[in-house]
Amino acid sequence: MRVAIFASGNGTNFEELDQHFQAGDLPGDLALLFCNHPDAPVMDRAKRLGVPAESFTVKSCGGKENYEEKVLALLKKYRIDFIALAGYLRVVGPTILNEYDHRIVNLHPAWLPEYPGLHSIERAFNDHRTQTGVTVHYIDAALDAGPIIAQCHVPILDDDTVDTLETRVHETEHQLYPLALREALFAAKEKEHK
Repeated sequence: MRVAIFASGNGTNFEELDQHFQAGDLPGDLALLFCNHPDAPVMDRAKRLGVPAESFTVKSCGGKENYEEKVLALLKKYRIDFIALAGYLRVVGPTILNEYDHRIVNLHPAWLPEYPGLHSIERAFNDHRTQTGVTVHYIDAALDAGPIIAQCHVPILDDDTVDTLETRVHETEHQLYPLALREALFAAKEKEHK
């Protein structure tokens, strides 16, 4: 399995997953990082780690449809079998979804179906919840609503700030995502061999 990771920002989950690929904990090869922000820190991480990286924006493509076509062409060029979203802050449209049905997973910083979309950690914190969570799920056409692979609760402590909560959510992501991605990759491999 040739895997692409899509990211938009800092890239801590990308680096965590790369370590698991390097160690052989994850089946397949990390063949591509795609980022929709050319100057995002994740691009520097990819360079440092020696992972092929490509980046362009919706604006540079003249709109979402052309952007998705260009992303799909890139995936074909790199012969990508499976996509892992790791802080990719764009909705994946039908052009890519149709080609990669049940072969795209997403990491979301909330206990879905609670707090889909952006700012999930802050929203849970501001609602004075006692816990939030992390979810790894397949993506479909609905926002953060595809079949769930794995979830883990993260308590919201009395003395938490948004920053301390975010740190613990990220720590949980780093533990949960490799395990859930491993499961999803094995399932995709099995499906391929049927």
